[in-house]
Amino acid sequence: MSPSEVIQLSEAALLLVLTVVGPLLLTSLIVGTIIGLLQALTQIQETTLTFVPKLLAMGLVFLLMLPTMGQALSGFMAKISDLIITG
Repeated sequence: MSPSEVIQLSEAALLLVLTVVGPLLLTSLIVGTIIGLLQALTQIQETTLTFVPKLLAMGLVFLLMLPTMGQALSGFMAKISDLIITG
């Protein structure tokens, strides 16, 4: 493999990671910020309060994004397979 092919493959891998994990991280960030703001406004300082809403929101986003994640992983695996076959 040439260095340019390795760089392209690394870029594709990083883009794959962002595609798969990005929506879940953004959901966790948004829900955590909203819950933290509500806790600050109501002065409820319960540390375990954020876990259940985050878990439910991330589960919902995971189910909604599952086809997109599958397509991204499938496309990357096809690219890797082609590189293995061509040597």
